[in-house]
Amino acid sequence: MEIPRGKLLAIGGAEDKGVDLEKGKIERNNLNFFELGILKRLVQEAGGTHKQIEVITTASMTPVDVGENYLHAFGKIGCTNVSVIPIRNRSEVANPDYLDRIRNCDAVMFSGGNQLRLSATFGGTEFLTILTNRLMDERDFIIGGTSAGAMAMSNTMIYEGNASSAHLKGEVKLTTGLAFMKDVVFDSHFEKRGRFGRLAQAIISNPSTVGIGLGEDTGMLIREGNIMEAVGSGLVIIIDGHDIGFSNIADIPDGNPLSAENLKVHFCAKGSGYLVSERKFIPDMAEYLAKIKSAESEHKSSKGH
Repeated sequence: MEIPRGKLLAIGGAEDKGVDLEKGKIERNNLNFFELGILKRLVQEAGGTHKQIEVITTASMTPVDVGENYLHAFGKIGCTNVSVIPIRNRSEVANPDYLDRIRNCDAVMFSGGNQLRLSATFGGTEFLTILTNRLMDERDFIIGGTSAGAMAMSNTMIYEGNASSAHLKGEVKLTTGLAFMKDVVFDSHFEKRGRFGRLAQAIISNPSTVGIGLGEDTGMLIREGNIMEAVGSGLVIIIDGHDIGFSNIADIPDGNPLSAENLKVHFCAKGSGYLVSERKFIPDMAEYLAKIKSAESEHKSSKGH
């Protein structure tokens, strides 16, 4: 299996980009996760404030406001080369200028909104193929996404599901996402909106996947499509269904409550992490990565002699 050389940064969101405006509230989203360094981490992983960053606002119903918010936030960090790609529908995805920009940028950031807009707009396009190939081939390339932008990163994507009824079979709707990462399902605004049951149903119906519940102001930096490190101020909750024994999901009618045993749950605060392939919790990811680097250096040294 080919290992991606690039990185992902899946962010659980803060206030909904655009949603507050749609509801008629006066206050605007301040991208307050920026204050906690998550966007700064994306810039750092991309190579610095001079790198080219493209913000994709397709998921949002208020793309102009969202784009301006991101330009302001990245500007506060000191970035000097940030642009917005305002794609609204599939007919715009093949725009040669947009394709050139994603071929040449150093980082891409998908805004929040509606994740189904992302899968329906980009699925099967050259635009998505370019992003996927760059993620696979380029070590310094990074794709970030917040809220809907994070949820669309996986192969299996939740696109609908009310938290209050998520314990009932059929209430959680799944489709294919942008597939930047396999064998996981992302959910966002996880604790604040009580989405444990929603992600649990997704995992009970797809036990080969690992659920990644992203809290607000929190994200997962993902290397090699496997090594995940929690960043930000909140919590990432991992739901692992590999050891499920009994489950009634295949045998009950829609609308009935689920039963399942042996769901494993891990809590990851900043600095902790998880290895998807090994299904292993890592208390201190920096220490783990340092040990790997040391072991690789020793191996190279021994081969040299």
